Amino acid sequence: MSASLILRSATPEDVSTLFELIQALAEYEKLSHEVTGSALALKEHLFGSPNYAQAILAEYDGKAVGFALFFRNYSTFLTQPGIHLEDLFVFPEFRGLGIGKAILTKLAKLAVEQGCGRLEWTVLDWNESAIGFYQRMGATLLPDWRICRVTGESLIHLAAKGL
Repeated sequence: MSASLILRSATPEDVSTLFELIQALAEYEKLSHEVTGSALALKEHLFGSPNYAQAILAEYDGKAVGFALFFRNYSTFLTQPGIHLEDLFVFPEFRGLGIGKAILTKLAKLAVEQGCGRLEWTVLDWNESAIGFYQRMGATLLPDWRICRVTGESLIHLAAKGL
């Protein structure tokens, strides 16, 4: 990690930068078509009342080069809160400088300070470099678990089902 790296909590003034980083992440993951939100919605969800998530901005030599967006969750088995890392992204040209490691370390410290039992996230199965990085950081991949998701019209239909 370089002395020119600054990790800080995002502020309302950072929302357009954060949204640009989210779009860059989506492009990297070949999922740009799935970005249907807006900077305005992001601002409301990060800084409104209630707020649903938090973000860390990584600046290298004064330039925003990465971010992490996370929120609280809960483990019934541990009976402890946790942190779910929704997204971690560092521009490819800034990888290998310790920025991702610094972000994960900051999140782990936050989890420990807040009495959390775990820090967890998902990773795309094709992203071998990220998988290797996460394993080197001490993460365990859970091969028996799959993400279940209901969105859009399916969510509306599910909500409308009677008991």
